[in-house]
Parts: sequence; C-alpha cells; structure tokens
Amino acid sequence: MPSTAAKFVPPVHLPTVESDTKPSLMPTPIPESNCNIVSKLLQGLIQPPQEQTRLNIADPELIKEILNKPDVFQKPLPETGKIIAGGIIFLEGEKWAKHRKIINPAFHLEKLKNMVPAMSLSCSNMIDKLKCMVSSTNEGWYEIDIWPYIEDLTGDLISRTAFGSNYEEGTKIFQLQRDKVKLTLEILKFSFIPGWRYVPTKTNRKVKAIANELHSLLRGIINKRQKALEMGVAIPGNDLLGVLMESNSRINQDHGNKNVGMSVEDIIEECKLFYIAGSETTSSLLVWTMVLLGQHPEWQTQAREEVNRVFGRAEPSYEDLNQLKIEVLRLYPPAPFIVRGSTETVKLGNLTIPKGVHLTLLIGLLHYDPKIWGDDAKEFRPQRFSEGVSNATNIQSSFVPFSAGPRVCIGQNFAMTEAKIALAMILKSFSFELSPSYLHSPFSVVTLTPQFGAPLILRNLESKSVY
Repeated sequence: MPSTAAKFVPPVHLPTVESDTKPSLMPTPIPESNCNIVSKLLQGLIQPPQEQTRLNIADPELIKEILNKPDVFQKPLPETGKIIAGGIIFLEGEKWAKHRKIINPAFHLEKLKNMVPAMSLSCSNMIDKLKCMVSSTNEGWYEIDIWPYIEDLTGDLISRTAFGSNYEEGTKIFQLQRDKVKLTLEILKFSFIPGWRYVPTKTNRKVKAIANELHSLLRGIINKRQKALEMGVAIPGNDLLGVLMESNSRINQDHGNKNVGMSVEDIIEECKLFYIAGSETTSSLLVWTMVLLGQHPEWQTQAREEVNRVFGRAEPSYEDLNQLKIEVLRLYPPAPFIVRGSTETVKLGNLTIPKGVHLTLLIGLLHYDPKIWGDDAKEFRPQRFSEGVSNATNIQSSFVPFSAGPRVCIGQNFAMTEAKIALAMILKSFSFELSPSYLHSPFSVVTLTPQFGAPLILRNLESKSVY
C-alpha cells in the first residue's frame, strides 16, 4: 500500500528561493539570459521596446476602487493575447456594454439549471474511465496524474454546454483551441521582439492554420442556427450558443434593425472565449480542490459526508450545490494577479497615477494577508466561510477570485456550478490522497495550474477493499 506522506511544499507557504522550481502564485518570467542572447543577435536590427511603468497594488480598498472604474483603468491586453481568443474581454466602452447585455442571459441561474444534466453526463463519463483504471489492478488503488483528466473533463463540459446538439463539432473546436493556446505560449516567449508573431515561422503558420479552421467550424455552426432563426425554426435553447443567439435576435427585433446586436464575427469571438474562460477557470478550481482535499483527508471525509447527506445516491440537483463550501478560490485564485492601465492622470488613494501606468493587482497576496484573514491566513480552513464570504473577514473587498466591479467575471456562476457538480460526483465515487511524487508548483499560464501535474492515489469507494 502506498505511503500517505506526500513530498511537496504545502500551499500554506509563500514563495521561497531555495530551489530552481519555486512554489509561487506569480507567473514565471522569461529567463533574462534568453532575452540577452536574442537581444545581442538582433542588436542594430530592431529598437527594443521601452519598459512599461508598473505599480503593484495589494491594498483591498485601492483594488476595489480600480476595479470599480473600468473607464479610467482599462485592460492593457497585449496583441499576442488576441491570438488565443477575442470577445468581450478585449472590449471597452459602449461595445463592451452591448456585448455584456446580450451575453448575460446565457449565464442566468435559471439557464444554468437546464445545463446540469449535460454537466453530469460529462462527469459520469470521466468517472467511468477512472473506475476502469482503478479496477484494472489488484491493489485496490491506482496512481494517476489527475490534471490531464480534469482538462479533458472541462473541455467536454464546455463542448456540451456551449454547443449542445453540435457536441462533436464542439469537441473538435475545444481541441483546436487547446492546441492554439499551447502554440501561442511558444510565441509569447519572443513577445519582446516587435512583430514576431507576424514572422512566418513554423509555429506562427500552425497558429494561423488552426485559427482558420476554428473560424470555419464556428461560422458553420452559427450560420446553421441563424438560418433556422430566420425561418422561424426553434433552435436549441439549453446551450450557451443558443441562449446567446436568442438574446442577440431579441435585441435586433426590439430595435427593428438586425445590425444593432452582435455580428456573426462577434459571436464567433465570444464562442472562442467560452472555451478559454469556461474550461480554464473550472479546471483550475477543480484541480486545486482535489490537491487540497488530498492533503487534508479530514476535510475530504467531511466534504464527502456532506455530499452523501445532501445528494444521497441520486444525481446532484442545482438547488443543493451551494451546500458545498470550499476555500480553494482564496488560496488558489484562477487569476492570481490582474493588470489594469490608467487612461488618464488620476488620483488613487493618496497617490497620483500618471496616464499609461500599468497597475498589477496582487490578488494572490491579498488572499494571503494575515492582517485581513487572521494568523491562519496561510492555512486551509473551509470553515472560515461557513457563514458566507461577507462574515469571513471585516473587509468586504478582500476576496476577489473572479475580479470585481462592473467587469466581474460574467461566467463565475457557470464555473462554480461545473466545479461543484464534478467535485460532488468525484467524492461519491473515490477517496484520494496526494502521491509521494507530487511536486507543488502553482504556475500561471492562462489561469493558475499545477506546473508538474497533480498525481493522486485513487481508491474506488465501491470496492470492498476500501471499507
């Protein structure tokens, strides 16, 4: 039987510098040595870009003020970010407001209830695969890196919930989006070279080919549904795309102009964003929940007892999902830092921020601040939220896992619903612990992910060897 002592740096510790692989809630920058080599090779050929003035912010009141003024502090997104996805995340002003109004109905709680069966089906399929692997051994347990399975699960979830009857095409879209993200990360290594993404390298050509295929697939699905709408034929209303298109059509009808709402190109970009935001956020939340519960068996047992008490042997229903209380988003926020840029010279607290300064909001440090959360801020204590977020601390703006203000994450309820369904079904089926091979290294890519995977030791609770 495997040892239960996992060799890892627990999440309660802040970053250290004793080793080359440092646990951290911050992204790993490009090694300076790599930049120097390329800079020397290109010396005299290009003018290196000027450094951007940056200011780090960890004060909760200043963070709240920044996030509540989206017109003054906007997202300074790099051009390379548009390779991965477009959509509302890149918009500002009136166009952002229009898109937000059209998209909002897709994430209403009543709509999410209709998506629960599709979410449960995806979770059941993953659990069946894991049970087969566990039962393939005579040991009663099976060691597996759960991270790739969670990534596949969230991709399957978004494919079903976003495209419904077009599930097979949705699965293809997810795979293409995932490939594009990986290739884009390669391109980002050279982002300090102006115009690098336009150079016809092998990677850039692959990204362009994937982008064209993605665009073609999405346009085909959307055009079919658009024609059905124009002919008065009912389109699927239980998936994100269907709700989005119905909302868009309603806006056009209310104004008597089909050009008032989103164009087909706009909808295509929003669909791309569905995949990135819908899968990345949920997979980050799920994997860190399993890591923490694997590290704290007493909380895993308590969570399982709650699941069995609330759900029994039946599939979970939406009304009961909020019974599951987790603290993972505080310890591992999907986006451990948020960047905003000042569009004008502005007063912020007792500071005067010049135009063009980039403000890095250190959400990870905010969530670990003992002055806010107490001496146990670095500990995993789900009971701190037993009476809700508002009673966990005396500073209301100190918990911002999904950003805040007018541009708070539009899909946070969607992500939480997915994660709670998946976690409930996993806890009913398996007990698990961290493998001794687990190496703790949170790494920020699109969201906060385990850089070296999340190897767990699974035991099937339906196996007699468990009892």
